Amino acid sequence: MDGKISTSAEAHEDDALPRRHEVHADPQARAVTDVPAEVTAKPVKQKSPAEWAYERLILYIQNFEQQLDNEHEVAMGFAGGDAGVLRIEGMGYFDPDIVTFYGSDENGTKTQLIQHVSQLGVILRALPKQPAQEAPSRIGFRLAQDLNKS
Repeated sequence: MDGKISTSAEAHEDDALPRRHEVHADPQARAVTDVPAEVTAKPVKQKSPAEWAYERLILYIQNFEQQLDNEHEVAMGFAGGDAGVLRIEGMGYFDPDIVTFYGSDENGTKTQLIQHVSQLGVILRALPKQPAQEAPSRIGFRLAQDLNKS
């Protein structure tokens, strides 16, 4: 016990499960509202800001990839400057507050973005898959498998 006295409303709020809600103009758009058990198994207040951001980014990447055809894969654009896009090939976090993305840019140059969670702003984009690949790379599936292990 931490010695803090909470009202019943605060206690209820602390015990609330994470929620997800989306509405789209297109009635056919995939609006995801479920939060997988792997994400809710550990209470949010026991997660670092980096871990919590990482888990939610995985859900958004997975949802984005499910909307892509076999000719495209997920990448992220950078806000501001001429940094371009990063084809997402890996993702991780460093407690308590850093999220990192690994990948390559449009020219195939190895790229890594290290971002503090307070500055996190990700634009998911669809890029044509690499010409040498038969099938597009789906990082969201591998990230979710790793989430299931932890």
